Amino acid sequence: MTTSSIIFKFVVFLVISSSFSTVLSEHSTLQANQTFRPKEELLKLKKIKGYLKKINKRPVKTIKASIFFQILCFFSRLSKLSSDGDLIDCVLSHLQPAFDHPQLKGMKPLEPPKRPKANDSMNVMEESLQLWSVSGESCPEGTVPIRRTTEKDVLRSNSLRRFGRKIRRGVRHDTLSNDHEHAVAFVNGEQYYGAKASINVWTPRVTDQYEFSLSQLWVISGTFGNDLNTIEAGWQVSPELYGDNYPRFFTYWTTDAYQATGCYNLLCSGFVQINNRIAMGAAISPRSSVNGRQFDIGIMIWKDPKHGHWWLEFGSGLLVGYWPDFLFSHLRGHASMVQFGGEVVNSRSMGYHTSTQMGSGHFADEGFGKASYFRNLQVVDWDNNLIPLSNLHLLADHPNCYDIRAGKNNVWGNYFYYGGPGRNSRCP
Repeated sequence: MTTSSIIFKFVVFLVISSSFSTVLSEHSTLQANQTFRPKEELLKLKKIKGYLKKINKRPVKTIKASIFFQILCFFSRLSKLSSDGDLIDCVLSHLQPAFDHPQLKGMKPLEPPKRPKANDSMNVMEESLQLWSVSGESCPEGTVPIRRTTEKDVLRSNSLRRFGRKIRRGVRHDTLSNDHEHAVAFVNGEQYYGAKASINVWTPRVTDQYEFSLSQLWVISGTFGNDLNTIEAGWQVSPELYGDNYPRFFTYWTTDAYQATGCYNLLCSGFVQINNRIAMGAAISPRSSVNGRQFDIGIMIWKDPKHGHWWLEFGSGLLVGYWPDFLFSHLRGHASMVQFGGEVVNSRSMGYHTSTQMGSGHFADEGFGKASYFRNLQVVDWDNNLIPLSNLHLLADHPNCYDIRAGKNNVWGNYFYYGGPGRNSRCP
């Protein structure tokens, strides 16, 4: 028997065994659910199925991992890594969730706007993109890739109302609340029409299902009360939202301080996607490693001077889509603050500070190769120009847990290192 035939039979055995065990598991779960579920839970499941029917649009194609990719994932699990189990639905662009919005009914995505003018030559690092595209498949022209939301995704959340939202309690100045901690750089006091940065990608440890660790930029307007408007984009690790510990590309928006409006990614009507190569909420790969190769993603958000909508760019010039201006109140005009940095949820579920890491889990003074970074920080001015920052402020809520240090040079422009391990001897 040849080596190739042995490998083929082994692969077939793995696939059949996995499928058979999955069928048995699902059959057992179904029997248990039918026997023991009370009326309240059945009603909850009915509401969840109604939500999923609304949010998961009929695809023209669904992208799954190829058998070859499943083999790679199998050996990755042996290496204590997890695989990306996402299903990516290719949905006709005019049928995506955004067009459920009353003001978008019957419309189609807009043509790309004029990109902000840059006055400098960017230093290019090695880029991270998305794991689902490793399979070699892509969505057809005229469709957008959407990560399918499952019943399991929703059930991990405390409630259907909470799913896909940042729940804030006791919001006070800036973007802070009593269970969210930050290490950020920000500018304010002027009119801003966008922001751009390159963000180092890591896989921080998140120690509680209801906590997350993210690195993002915020475009902010309004008061820090109930009328706060924000647009946010970056990467996050959120076991509750995604069911794993992968860093994932994400967006968020709100027009009332995270109360009733807005959501992550495409989990409500709002953001209009135009790109058929980027799936919001999909895992990013590769990631940086301590004293190893460093990878980052470029993020730019800016306001189209002609139509007033806020556009999103990912990586080296990949235009993802836009937030229509009518979603907002204060951001219909301009932003009054731009913020860059890290955020974690500190639930204190064990009675002490969380061990959830921010960034790489290393403090800022450990520098390149260990600490996480933002580089080439810029803002967009009234004339659609990308310009360097002036009067940059730094803020770390609890610097013994997560800290931040800034600098400037000719290669990275304005930059900073940030992050930390969370609980330690100086952060009880």
